[in-house]
Parts: sequence; structure tokens; C-alpha cells
Amino acid sequence: MPPLLDEFKALYRELGPVNTRSFNRVYHDNVKFKDPVHEVHSAASLLTYMEDMCQTLDFCKFEYLDELVAADAAYIKWNMNFRHPRLGDKTHTVRGMSHIQFDDRIYFHEDVYDLGQMVYEHVPVLGGMTRWVKARLAS
Repeated sequence: MPPLLDEFKALYRELGPVNTRSFNRVYHDNVKFKDPVHEVHSAASLLTYMEDMCQTLDFCKFEYLDELVAADAAYIKWNMNFRHPRLGDKTHTVRGMSHIQFDDRIYFHEDVYDLGQMVYEHVPVLGGMTRWVKARLAS
């Protein structure tokens, strides 16, 4: 596994104040980042997004489950364990996957996860409706 992937995983393992030196070693200045909520097109924008996210969470830790690594790309499956003050004191877990493309640094990073599992299912009325729809689709 390339050392870059170790550094990438370390950057997110226990998300807190962002180590800008590590961040700059991992990401290209013109990185493209996408997730179900945001899309940014520079390292500066991604750093701001990460710092804002860290300020709103009480706790966030990634558990890496599996990975598929090629010469210039990787898919990393993970569980994100987090606590958010608006969701109470409980730690929530969301399964997701990161797709990254790289040369000496990462120039593309996409996180894929179920936004409903992360947010909607924890909103009182909307959560009940979301769980009901999922149950109906599963039967």
C-alpha cells in the first residue's frame, strides 16, 4: 500500500482539528472533492469544509474495513462513528466508501454514504417516515 494511503487514513482516523501539514502532503491544491452534501474544487475549500465539520461534531472517528488499491486509485470502505449535538448523546455509525485517485498526492476524492442514515433517520417525524419507506421498499 502506498504511504500516501496511510497518511490519508491517518488524517481521517480521528477527525479533529486538521493538521494542515499532513493535509497539504495528502491533497493536490486543485483537488476535486464530492460527497452527498458538498462538492469543492480546491484544497483550500476542502480544508475549510473539514474544519467547519470538525467544529460542529462532538466526536468523529473512522474505522477502516476494507480497501482495493490500484497504481493510481483506491476504494476504501469505512464506518464513520460520530456524535453531533443536535442528535443527542448517542454515537451514530454510518457505513461509507471513499474513492480516491492520486499520483504523488490525491487529486480526486469522493465519499459515498447514505445521507438518510446519517441525518434524516434521526429527525423525529422525518426519521419515522424514512424508516417506514425503507421498510416498505425492503418487503
